[in-house]
This record gives sequence, structure tokens and C-alpha cells, in this order.
Amino acid sequence: MDKPLKYAVFGAGSWATAIVKMLCENLDEVGWYMRSVYTKEHLLREQHNPNYLSAVEFNLDQLKISNDINEIANYADVLIFVIPSAFMHSELEKLTENIENKIIVSAVKGIMPETGLLVGEHFHEVYNIPYDNIAVIAGPCHAEEVALERLSYLTVSCSDSEKAQQIANKLSSHYIKTTISDDIIGIEYAVMLKNIYAIAAGIAHGLGYGDNFQSVLMSNAIREMKRFIKKRHKMKRNINNSAYLGDLLVTGYSVFSRNRMFGNMIGKGYTVKSAQMEMNMVAEGYYATKSARLLHEKNGKKAKIPIINAVYEILYENKEPKKVFKKLADKLD
Repeated sequence: MDKPLKYAVFGAGSWATAIVKMLCENLDEVGWYMRSVYTKEHLLREQHNPNYLSAVEFNLDQLKISNDINEIANYADVLIFVIPSAFMHSELEKLTENIENKIIVSAVKGIMPETGLLVGEHFHEVYNIPYDNIAVIAGPCHAEEVALERLSYLTVSCSDSEKAQQIANKLSSHYIKTTISDDIIGIEYAVMLKNIYAIAAGIAHGLGYGDNFQSVLMSNAIREMKRFIKKRHKMKRNINNSAYLGDLLVTGYSVFSRNRMFGNMIGKGYTVKSAQMEMNMVAEGYYATKSARLLHEKNGKKAKIPIINAVYEILYENKEPKKVFKKLADKLD
């Protein structure tokens, strides 16, 4: 690790665009893979992403942009994946470049829906990446606020603390504060679960529940998250840290939260399909809800997960939100 490592981002959504912006604060060049030819050509011509965070203007001399996933994988030493979990599998199928010696960073806000594996687990099992070379980026950090350079906080988790710190340093700036952790599995689960709870918060808002109920819902959600993660991966962790509780709160309450927005539409009477079409963005919590239920059943249903169950019943069993939340309200304290 003597020579400076090259970094690349895979994905062209709002969070990917925000991470490229962060890296450009500290690096002379950043690789950027995007599937869309139109997005690439527009970026090279107008210096901004036409679909997300269009106010962020990039210095093109700092970017190596390509529609070829293998070109960018070959270019970089540190590969940061920011592709929605529902599309990770199809994008990775294009990858023929040997990435065994790369450092893999997941900024994916979900798990692999086809297998129920965490993104880190997937890279370890399928690509033989050692866990020391796998990291996760998480925290209460909306892309829209990064674009505005509002003070935000991120946690980089890796079993190798030196690598975690090195990645954190490349993301840090006057508006991004970073910390490191070794709870890569717990944080990946937290990232998945908070999107489900944000959908629940949105449904509650759409149904007309007030701030009092929302606060009780969120306090129950963090306890449910703690139970779920503990059953999947026991280790000493402070669930009140920003990577867990902080991320849950911002995703559950913020106007920028697409999962809360999605839930709000469901609460107001939209069907899942109509809400997805109108948003024209991926609400990761929709896929995470199904994955969390499957993991729960695989684990022998040992932890109580009333909020996840309620969201699952609404999204996948077409139960009436009003009736489901009336029952849920009796289970909260």
C-alpha cells in the first residue's frame, strides 16, 4: 500500500454522485462507472449528472468516466459500489475483471435480494474477497445535503482499521466528518433495516398519525433493530451511535428520505406499483422488507419484529394499512 490507491465509484444515482463529489475533494482523479450512455455524455458535456444532484458541478479533469464496468474495475484499487441492491446482481454479471486483490466498499443501502446475503458476504463468497478487504460506508448522510455541503457524518466499517481510516480520510472534508468501526455486519444490517422503518414512518404519516406516535414508532424501531442484529451477529456494539440510531432517525424523519416518501404514498392509498412509478426512484426498503422477513424465518423467528411484519403485510400481502397499523399500535410501548 505504498503507492497512492486509485478509487472508483460504481453507480450514477444521487448517493453515488454525492460520494464522487466527496472523493473529488481529496483525489486528483476518480473512476466512475455508469450504465447509461446518455448520463455519461451529458456529464462530459455539461459537467453535472442530468438526473441527480444536478447542481453539483464536476471538474472533468478529475473524472475517468466509462460505461464499461470492467474498464473501471481494472483502473481502480478501491471499488465503491453504490448500485441499488435490486440491480447489483445484473450489473455484477457483466464483471469479468479479476477483483480478488481489490478493496471492496459497499455503499449499497440494502442486501442482495436473490440470495439474502449482505453485499460484503456476497463479495466474500462469490469473488473470494477476504473480509479484511471489504468495507461499508454508512451514516445519517443524505446525498442532497452533501450537495449543499451541509455538515454530515459518515462511518467507515472494516475489520482492518488501517484500511477503514484510509478510506475515511478520502471521504473527509470541511462538511464531512468521519469515524471508523469494525462492525461491518451489524452496520450492513442496520443500513437495510432503517429503510424498512422509514417506510413504516411514512405509512404512519400518510395515515394521519402525529408526531407523538411517530416518536414511539421510532423508539420501538431502534429496539427492534437491536434485537434483529443481535440474533444475526453477536458482538459488542453501541446501537445509539450515528451509524445505527442516527441513520435510522434521518431516514425516518427527513423530507429527503425516499423510503419515507414511498411509505407516505402507501399510507395515502397508493398501490405499491403506482407509488414506485410516480417516485421514479428506488425505495430500497421495499426489497429489504422481503429480505428481512426471509432472514427472520431462516433464523427460527427468534426475535420479535412487529414493525417489519406490519410493513411486510402491507407491501406483500396487500393488507389494508389502516387495519395493520391499528394492530401494530397495540404492540408498541
